[in-house]
Amino acid sequence: MDTLSATSTSLADLGPFAQLVDMGGPVMIILIAIAAAGAVTFVYLMLFGALYAPRLSRPLRELLAQWQAEPAQTAPEQLRSGAGILGRKNPMMHLLVDTMNASRSAPHIGAVRETAVRDAQAALEPFEAPLKIIEVIAALAPLLGLLGTVMGMMEAFSAMAASDGRANASQLSGGIYEALTTTAAGLVVAIPFAALAAWIEFRLRRIHKTINSALVSVFNVLPDASATDSETAPESPRAEQQETSASKAAPDYSFNEHQRLAHAAG
Repeated sequence: MDTLSATSTSLADLGPFAQLVDMGGPVMIILIAIAAAGAVTFVYLMLFGALYAPRLSRPLRELLAQWQAEPAQTAPEQLRSGAGILGRKNPMMHLLVDTMNASRSAPHIGAVRETAVRDAQAALEPFEAPLKIIEVIAALAPLLGLLGTVMGMMEAFSAMAASDGRANASQLSGGIYEALTTTAAGLVVAIPFAALAAWIEFRLRRIHKTINSALVSVFNVLPDASATDSETAPESPRAEQQETSASKAAPDYSFNEHQRLAHAAG
């Protein structure tokens, strides 16, 4: 009881950072550093995403509806010239406007599709590195907690060996306390970052689906729009033709263990 009181008194005299280091040892410094790096990365990702994430705004939905109804009468460049600051930062607007303009002048639709895929990849590339950092932190924190546990138990058994097996509880408590503290700290860091990584990945999947759907809406009317000057667009193709256009417009996401965002065509 006196030992616990003395330990609490000594920790109270230290600052918050020093208290954590004293409780968990050197591994705690690394855990605090990666937790701070992850927090900064998440804040940057949220701020960057609020400004530069592709989004299908109401003017863009109206532009797509007009393009599907009367592609020859659609004026996408007017939408871009009249957009505000936030609208001009939206990669989706530039992607759709450029694709619509190119589809009217380019003789080969394949070149338009390749350009759209490249622009979609460029719109999502800034989100790849922050997501990977958060995923690495979520995977690394439990391992660091396990490392601290092993180091704490080694310290406890070292104290026991130094006393020829006659160590009392006060001599063993320091190593065991450090082992349990680092384990708890590793889990506290890993759990929220694992949840954030899953949520960010879900958001990127939604963005991918949105971009893919928008490109399909543009490319589905290309053959008829290029063949006639003033005719309205015919009815939508069959579901099989839509899937074929979607696969040509944007490659599939690859969310696996080794390469989460290797190919992001929106």
